[in-house]
Amino acid sequence: MSRQNPLLSIDVVGLSLRLGKRVRSARAARAMTMKQLAAGANISLPYLSRVEKGDGNISLAVLHKLAMALNLPADSLLADDERYGADYALIVELLKRQPPLQLREIRKRLVAHLASPQTSHTTPRRIALVGMRGAGKSTVGALVAKRLNVPFVELNAEVEKEAGLSLNEIFSIYGQAGFRRLERRCLDHVVATCPEVVIATGGGIVVEPATYELLLHSFFNIWLHADPEEHFRRVMAQHDVRIATPQLHEEAMANIVDALNARRKLYALAHAHIDTTHEQVEDLVEKIRLIVDEHISTGRPAVNAAA
Repeated sequence: MSRQNPLLSIDVVGLSLRLGKRVRSARAARAMTMKQLAAGANISLPYLSRVEKGDGNISLAVLHKLAMALNLPADSLLADDERYGADYALIVELLKRQPPLQLREIRKRLVAHLASPQTSHTTPRRIALVGMRGAGKSTVGALVAKRLNVPFVELNAEVEKEAGLSLNEIFSIYGQAGFRRLERRCLDHVVATCPEVVIATGGGIVVEPATYELLLHSFFNIWLHADPEEHFRRVMAQHDVRIATPQLHEEAMANIVDALNARRKLYALAHAHIDTTHEQVEDLVEKIRLIVDEHISTGRPAVNAAA
């Protein structure tokens, strides 16, 4: 009777645990419940639970289903790239968008300028507000656009117009992957048609590396954030049945905390950060105006603009 190589067993266990962690993190970042992901991947809830715990004995077919439901490349669920941080995935997506013949030149330039100070290449008056639902992006964004005399775009509203459906209907019919494709299409349109704009993005846009790389490259990004309790209060006030049903307050709060923790490092890649927890809307608008003015004049705003 042959004996299993113990080193191979350790590798498989480690791979299963890493896969479970990546699936769990990707689900949390998209504010998806286990039930929603199981339905999207067409697998049972108990099986998904085992996968997330690292003991699901997952097949290639199930791996593919999970990746499709999460709108991620299947290999990203297995890759051991977390040690490189959020920038790694964004750099990879940036390189993927380049023509093959340009990659050698890009490599030469990276080597030549690796030690050079970073400079901003974003359009000063093309501003993107990122952050969780309830951070104030829509309310503040519209007022900032008015103050700067530029158009205001709410990306989720553009997605609804593009699809001719509400967000809930889009997720119900097309799932997470379908929504993300529509979101990217609408963002591409804004980039192509709006040299000056303030855009309020959906909270989960940062979990799509290719889309977020485009956002960071094309806009001056400001992360509006608040304490989890404040996010919860604001979301409840908006009657968001997706994650804040009154009958499920405890679960809703846990979802907000999990999503925020999963996205925090990605949000932190924004060019400036503002804590909105105890701020009045008028004060936030003025803070953003000052940050934009500083960016225009120096190109190097303070990253943390919290009071």
